[in-house]
Amino acid sequence: MIDLNRLTGLQRPVVLASASPRRKQLLEQLGMTFTIQPSAVQEEAVSLSLHPALYVQTLAAHKARDIAQHAGLPESVVIGADTIVVHNSRILNKPVSPEHAREMLLALSGQTHTVYTGIALVDSATKRELTDVQQTEVVFRALMDEEIDAYIATGSPLDKAGAYGIQDDFGAVFVERINGCYYNVVGLPLPLLYQRLREFSRQEHSQARI
Repeated sequence: MIDLNRLTGLQRPVVLASASPRRKQLLEQLGMTFTIQPSAVQEEAVSLSLHPALYVQTLAAHKARDIAQHAGLPESVVIGADTIVVHNSRILNKPVSPEHAREMLLALSGQTHTVYTGIALVDSATKRELTDVQQTEVVFRALMDEEIDAYIATGSPLDKAGAYGIQDDFGAVFVERINGCYYNVVGLPLPLLYQRLREFSRQEHSQARI
């Protein structure tokens, strides 16, 4: 397996500030060595009045800073991330109930929405930061009531932005097509993250030579 830490030039421990099993799986898929320290920062920490792209970047940065400032954390690179679904200018985070999930899925049925994922890298020692955002358009086919009800009955929609998952999940059959990064819809835009990790590492090495 490829050693992503070496390939990106990272010479310090990597910490994922997220409890998302999907983000964990994606980083493992890349061959990255990391630990997990979930942030306690909630969506309410950032105003929904912000543009979605700025909202997710700001929230991802809050999550990464939350972990980076822990007194017991060694010199590390902390990865924060946040994903939202936006439909008709409305931000859809995780549903708070099965009824809320049903409302979301009915709104997305037969419609196009946009998935935004913000990523943030924070140096726990120097507090240096780098943030970015990826967006992907997703088109849903028209959904039947029994499909929505069956999906909600599994409980799966309740921990996902927009009340669905495109990966290894019944929610995958709702998606007709996408325009953009698939991994972004899963919850972590891997190509963008890889590029920013390399950039973050190069900045660190440049500063070390000064």
